[in-house]
Amino acid sequence: MQSFRPSSRLKTVGLAALALSLAVGVAQQALAWGATGHRLIGVLAIQSLPDEIPAFLRTADVAQEVGELAREPDRSRGAGQPHDTDLDAGHFVDLDDAGKVNGGPTLSTLPPTREGYEAALHEAGTDMTKSGYLPYNIADGFQQLAKDFAFWRIETAALRTTTDPKDHAWIARDLALRQQLIIRDLGYWAHFVGDGSQPMHVSIHYNGWGAYPNPHNYTQDKIHGPFEGDFVRDHVTADAVRAAMTPYQPCPTPILACAGAYLSVTAGQVEPLYQLWGTGAFTATDTAALAPAQAFTAQRVAAGASELRNLILDAWRLSATESVGYKPSITVAAAEAGAPVPMAILYGDD
Repeated sequence: MQSFRPSSRLKTVGLAALALSLAVGVAQQALAWGATGHRLIGVLAIQSLPDEIPAFLRTADVAQEVGELAREPDRSRGAGQPHDTDLDAGHFVDLDDAGKVNGGPTLSTLPPTREGYEAALHEAGTDMTKSGYLPYNIADGFQQLAKDFAFWRIETAALRTTTDPKDHAWIARDLALRQQLIIRDLGYWAHFVGDGSQPMHVSIHYNGWGAYPNPHNYTQDKIHGPFEGDFVRDHVTADAVRAAMTPYQPCPTPILACAGAYLSVTAGQVEPLYQLWGTGAFTATDTAALAPAQAFTAQRVAAGASELRNLILDAWRLSATESVGYKPSITVAAAEAGAPVPMAILYGDD
């Protein structure tokens, strides 16, 4: 599997060439997490949703679907340009040892738009392709999910107030489509929330310590792939991750600030990861010696699952304050209180 870093991205190649490059091990850094980690994060987040969330999203089938969709941004690699270059940097953000994005803004001072973020990075002599824009992918997906939920709420309400049989039939079909879209949008976005719990996806030390001051002599080995891929597959269980998940905590700030706070916690685990790696725990064969590495990794995967669950619930609650449509528009609160929903808002009037 390939690194998301600009220095080792694949050139545009056909599927056969891609398969050959993987077979001969052109790059050792894995996608974050591997299939097992992303699947666990998606499945366990859905399984832990409270009854407040609509029932269609809390089924065993949807948990499985979200687990698989959470892998999709990795599986789509090799699609070509501009797809790969545009998406690759959305999986990480390179924080330096001063807590800045390669000398640019900190996670607590992120500009509200990607345009402003790119400008701030240019001032620091870098750009989004080199430094990553993971916080913005997390924020963008959250806002999309909240809007998806708003449409679901309003169409659900409209089914109760619409008296025209043709309109009722159209709304019912569109509501079923909206449920499919919610599952897709949520599952795809889950990937980036999951990436945010992997310490090496929020650090300049993303695959070995690198050419930076290294007073503790942390490893220069390419540990990214072995940590997030094979180790998770071989040594982390769903039960261990479920047990390590934390209770719901609401996001008390705008979503971009919330994403920054989440990634800051992950960044605090970069040195503990390198310290633990230096003990040999990740390559131990003795059960007792292996246990600290298992616990650390399960906690990191659990952080992703917990954050995904939290943000899904936050998006659902935020949707209650949303409106849909332009001219005319209607608030979720009004529709759920029984106000008629103009079909022009749902069907369109061009």
